[in-house]
This record gives sequence, C-alpha cells and structure tokens, in this order.
Amino acid sequence: MLWESWFTGVFGMKMSMVKQAAMAAVVVVMGSMAVIALILTLVQHHSVDLPHRMQYGMVFDAGSTHTSLYMYRWPGNKENNTGVVSQMLVCDVDGYGISSYARDPPAAGLSLRKCLDSTLAVIPANQLRETPVYLGATAGMRLLQLQNQTQSDQVLEQVTKVIQGYPFDFRGARILSGMEEGAYGWITTNYLQEGFIKQHGFEGGWVRPKGRKIWGALDMGGSSTQIAFTPSQPARDPASTLGPKLYGYQYEVYTHSYLCYGKEQTLRQLQVHLLKMSGSTRPVNHPCYHLGDNLTLTLGDLYDSPCVSRPMTFDPASVVTFTGTSEPLQCLNQIKNITNLAACSLAPDCGFNGVYQPPVSGNFFAFSAYYYTFDFLGLAPQSSLSQATTTIDTFCKRTWSSLKKEYTVKDKYLRDYCASANYIMTILLDGYKFNQTWGNIYFQRQVADTDIGWTLGYMLNLTNLIPSELPLVVTGVQHSQWAAEVFFIVFAVFLSLMVLVLLWLWSPQDGRGNK
Repeated sequence: MLWESWFTGVFGMKMSMVKQAAMAAVVVVMGSMAVIALILTLVQHHSVDLPHRMQYGMVFDAGSTHTSLYMYRWPGNKENNTGVVSQMLVCDVDGYGISSYARDPPAAGLSLRKCLDSTLAVIPANQLRETPVYLGATAGMRLLQLQNQTQSDQVLEQVTKVIQGYPFDFRGARILSGMEEGAYGWITTNYLQEGFIKQHGFEGGWVRPKGRKIWGALDMGGSSTQIAFTPSQPARDPASTLGPKLYGYQYEVYTHSYLCYGKEQTLRQLQVHLLKMSGSTRPVNHPCYHLGDNLTLTLGDLYDSPCVSRPMTFDPASVVTFTGTSEPLQCLNQIKNITNLAACSLAPDCGFNGVYQPPVSGNFFAFSAYYYTFDFLGLAPQSSLSQATTTIDTFCKRTWSSLKKEYTVKDKYLRDYCASANYIMTILLDGYKFNQTWGNIYFQRQVADTDIGWTLGYMLNLTNLIPSELPLVVTGVQHSQWAAEVFFIVFAVFLSLMVLVLLWLWSPQDGRGNK
C-alpha cells in the first residue's frame, strides 16, 4: 500500500509538470500569435481616396429664337483646377427667346419654370442649395439692349426673380459679349474632342494628350454668328484674342462675333434690301423663295429690328408680299450684296464686314444653324465643295408645291433653307476664306452625346471658380495582409480558449492523487 501511494504521488507530480509545461507552451505560442497579429495590424497601411461626390451645375442658353437649359455634372475633385464635366440633361423652354418678352417681362421669367421644375427630381435634395445656376443671354438680348436698355434690364430682372425662387445657388443672369460666346463655343469643341484632357485607358486618370489637335468653332444663331480658332501665327491685333486658362494651360484664341449676321437677322436684311430694290413694284420678287410660295408681312414686323435700315416714315400696318421665283444664282448675288465683303484695314487678313481675321488654320466644327441647314440638305457631316454647290443649286430651283409634297417641315423653316444655305456658302468662302480648306469643316450638332455650343465651355470656365471638394480618405491594408491578420488573431483566440479549458479541467487535487 505504501508503494502504491508513493507511485501515485510521483506519477501525479510528473503529470502536473507535463500539464504546466504544456500550458506554458500554449501561452508562449498564444503570445507570439498576438504579437504577430499586432505587428501586421500596424505596418503597411494604405490610404485610399474615396470616390468624390458628383457636383452639378446648370446654364440657361437664352438665345435670340429660343432658350434651353443645360445641366452638367463633374466629380468633386478637379484636374488642374478645372472640372471634368459631362452633359446630363437638356430642357428646351417653351416659346421664343427671352428678348421676345420685351413688352411683357414677367412672362420671360415664367417661361423658365417648366425646365427648372424638371431639375428638382434629378439633383440630390441635399445638394440643391450648392448647385450653381447661370443664365447667359446672347445676341437677341444684345440687340434688345441696343434698342431699349430699360426693357433689357426688366427682362433680366424677371428671369432673376423666378430663378431665385428655387433652392439653387443662383450666380446671376447676364448678357454675354460676342467674344465670350465665340470663345466658349471653342472651349466646348476642344473639350469634347479631348484636345485639353483625355482619360488614360489603363490608369483611369486624366492626362494631357500628346500631339493633340486643337479645333476651330463656327457657330451661327438667329442674331449673330461667331468664329473662333487658334491662329498658326500670333494675331496682328491683340484685341481680337482671348486667353482662357484650362487644365493648367493658357491658350490664345482668335474670336469674333458678327452681330446682325445670324441667320434670322440676315434674312430680314435680305427682305428689306429686296423691298428697297423693287421700288414701287408689288409683289416683291424673292429669288431665294420657291416658285409658288408667297409670304406677306406688315412693315411694322419687317422693320422691327436694329439690324435693318428703316425709312424715315412708314405705316407699320401696311403689308408687303414676297413671291418666290426659284432663282439660286440671283439669290446668291443678292446675299453677297447685303454681306459687306470689303477688305479691312489689315488686308489681306480679313473676314467680312471690315473685320480683321488671321488666316483660318486647322479643322473646324460648324454647329447650330450651320448644322441644321446642311443636315436638312443631306450635306452633313461633310461634303465636297462641288457637291455642296450642286445640291444647294438643285434645291433652290425646286417649286414650292414639290417641296410641300416631299417634306412635312413647317413653312417658315422650309422656305428659308435655300437662302440660309447660300448665306452659309457666302460667309464660309468669301468671308472666312475656306476656299482652299473646305474639307476641314465638319457640320455636326453633337460629339459624344453632348451638344456643341457655348454653354459647356461656359461651365468649364466657371468650374475654375467653383471650389473643389476635399477628398474623403480611408486607411486599409492589402487583402493578403488582411487574411494573415485574421488567421493569427483567430488562432490566438483559439489557444486562449484551450488554456481556459485546461484550467477548468485541471484541479489542484490532480497532483496529489485520491485519498
């Protein structure tokens, strides 16, 4: 019995020592795992910028014949201080341009409500008050300002009043200068053609493209027409250029706006010229109108423009009728008669109407009325000079009845295509001197699903003034490192549980045996 007791005591002591050694080993391993997990947690962290919240902006294009609202968006960060902007929405305002409300200014403001209401559902509610809204008025309002400054101011006041009633950050309504309108159209053109900045396919960032091509811009509205391009040589008249800074680079842009030489005002001048040349003959023959077409106007409507010379005395209620004769050559000659093609003081570097212009260089986008006219005639986006000339001549010779059978276009548009096409040919060839570079002109309305016009360029330029957001930063680790951290932490927890189990199973009596 004594031997058995001695043996049991010795065996118990040995088992106790084994258990203590095992527990010590477990504790050491567990501590090592915890230290490794802690080290992995503290080293090789990576900071990552979260995607920037989208910012929004809107521009009203208050033109002479209509108004449109363009909505743009861009990431909260910027590339060299200029936002990377894309078109999101276009809304055409019902009715005519805001200048047509000169005698009823409140109606100008009310006409904008439908489009403003449509934007409320598009922009996140928590960003409405930080969304900038601009209204830029062009040649129609420039003409109204010349005619009646008071009416012009009243129209701007009323549109301002309505826009301020919405929860946006309204930045003002103003009349753009002709040079601004031309320059902003040039900015839009080159932005859409990735002439300023281009997204890198692999890295996803934005880079300045190598060997980039800078395009010129040809814009034609109802009351003015603009040309803008980068001259191949420094301009001889510094006052004729602007220097916009975009994406960290400065550019020299020649631009000029010909007020009263938009499509509508030019055709108005042609009517007045034909009436004057006809003397007392009635009706007045119109070579650009189609045979069989007649248009009757009151003298009050005919002379209601600062772009035409009116007689000292006339009866506004009297009417005059223009009758079409389908004579394309006469049409072209009469348009040249009203377009001042005389040389300027810096000849031979001239455009038309006595304006200095460096020689055109590079490719051009022709949009707005240029595009709509040539697209209707099947000449867009490009055609040879001979094809354009032949197509216009053939169209102008057609009778009114044959056109009415083929087209469902409204009469006021259909009757003007012949005159518009001949006017376009006149200023492009005789005015801007594209005789040798006709193939460099592309007649287009959009690029990359975005309208070509001055509004996008305006917003791009203004994003230099809109502060960018500070980036939201998160800190993290690579996936493999994260997996290792999780493994060591889980294993350390497992060993901890094992220690607790052993402590629970091992009682102090185990080392002394049973008594």
